[in-house]
Amino acid sequence: MQRKKECVAMLLAGGQGSRLYALTNNIAKPAVPFGAKYRIIDFPLSNCINSGIDTVGVLTQYQPLRLNEYIGNGQPWDLDRNFGGVHILSPYQKKSKSAWYEGTANAIYQNLNFIKMYNPEYVLILSGDHIYKMDYSKMLKAHIDTGADCTIAAIEVPLKEASRFGILNTNADGSIYEFEEKPKQPKSTLASMGVYVFTAEKLYKYLEADENDPESSKDFGKNVLPAMLNAGERMFAYKFEGYWKDVGTIASLWEANMDLLDEQPAFDVADASWKIHSRNPLAPPEYLGNNAKVTNSMIALGCEVYGIVENSVLSSNVIVEEGALVKDSVIMSGTVVKSGAIVNYSIIDEDVTVGTNAVVGEDKATAKGIAVLGRGIAVGKGASVAAGNIVDKDIKEGEEA
Repeated sequence: MQRKKECVAMLLAGGQGSRLYALTNNIAKPAVPFGAKYRIIDFPLSNCINSGIDTVGVLTQYQPLRLNEYIGNGQPWDLDRNFGGVHILSPYQKKSKSAWYEGTANAIYQNLNFIKMYNPEYVLILSGDHIYKMDYSKMLKAHIDTGADCTIAAIEVPLKEASRFGILNTNADGSIYEFEEKPKQPKSTLASMGVYVFTAEKLYKYLEADENDPESSKDFGKNVLPAMLNAGERMFAYKFEGYWKDVGTIASLWEANMDLLDEQPAFDVADASWKIHSRNPLAPPEYLGNNAKVTNSMIALGCEVYGIVENSVLSSNVIVEEGALVKDSVIMSGTVVKSGAIVNYSIIDEDVTVGTNAVVGEDKATAKGIAVLGRGIAVGKGASVAAGNIVDKDIKEGEEA
């Protein structure tokens, strides 16, 4: 008798993340650091294991090296299993043709053999670029209870933002009668979260039909979901009421990090009842020098702070030298802020050096935008980076960028 899983999760993690600019020049968006000691992909992976789903395919494509290395055998998320566990799924050459993933639906279609290997009754489709805690087992139960062919997780959004999302128009029982992909004049504010539960046989059927449609853009939101709706399949919305943030832009990534700092945070990463697992680097405890001042900030292991840090998030092994100021900023691991430097309202990627007396960004009250420094660059002594500027190359001593 063939062993099987009730539900297999497929995590779409191949996006380029172009709206994060310099932060995703060298890594996939789900591998971007978040919240001092996490990466974005930690959240859907932790949601899976906390929900009792122990078989996850992670679909990678753009700059996958760092993400593959980070996930490894899945042990930090308890996903190192003999039957199931986490698997990295990259595009590969086939006998008939070889192709990159053309869209979200095509990516899943190319990996149907992986799904069928576990003979699941249900398939959970996830995005790798959202920050949230969600019990997928409750959504799966709702899917089974309603007899749905497809269930779409949905969240209420402000009307002014609704045109950025796929909008679900539903009947009183939650059944979906219309799906509008990024409508100019939305009829409701119930937005798709990009989290879907499919009854497996229906998913196979519609993915195969979509693959054979030369006019299709091979996308769930634009093609597969409308096709199911038009065919009269049973489709339901599953309302989610917790914290959910799409961190696909510089502003939203900054905001989500800042949401961790409130006295009663909008999103609590330390909640022991729903642990967020991560692969943490080996590092000594954080160290605060005699003259250090740290207020309303998150400081990860291995950090050394001798200067002033206010309302900021520092990943592991960041050094803030004496006389330096870091304020309203997100600093990723391995970065050094030299003495006399000022970092204000900024996101600084990993392994950056901000030189002595350099100035990055501007006070949040007056700044026109968030300053961003890309991975591994050096800002020279006395150099400056204007508010809102995105820099991905070294800045020489005294230069302005």
